[in-house]
Amino acid sequence: MGQGKFAARKLQRDSKKFRWSDPKYARRALELKLKADPLKGAPQGRGIVLEKVGVEAKQPNSAIRKCVRVQLIKNGRQVTAFAVGDGAINFIDEHDEVTVEGIGGRMGRSMGDIPGVRFVVTAVNNVSLHELVMGRKEKARR
Repeated sequence: MGQGKFAARKLQRDSKKFRWSDPKYARRALELKLKADPLKGAPQGRGIVLEKVGVEAKQPNSAIRKCVRVQLIKNGRQVTAFAVGDGAINFIDEHDEVTVEGIGGRMGRSMGDIPGVRFVVTAVNNVSLHELVMGRKEKARR
């Protein structure tokens, strides 16, 4: 480590060099969080439903959570999204266009007892899924 009257430049250079030893700095500087995020930092994304899947809940719960596999339009990535509401999966068909957003788990992770599901369906064919489940609106036919 540099010491003395004229060591400022070496101290600065070493400080910059050794920042890369900090994993949090490296992830932030290389924008690894954005690269790993299928939505690329956007709050919501549109996609096409590929299939309906049932995901088993984690222990100690016992249920099949109704989810859909969605291919995002912006980059072609496939994600699994949870359909919220009693009978909500019945309003979603294959090849429908859905809007997905993050499920709200800490640090972008999955929520509750649904393993590996990080997104939630909010709209089907530009109609709110909640409105469909409540019976206030009908799904637009394409």
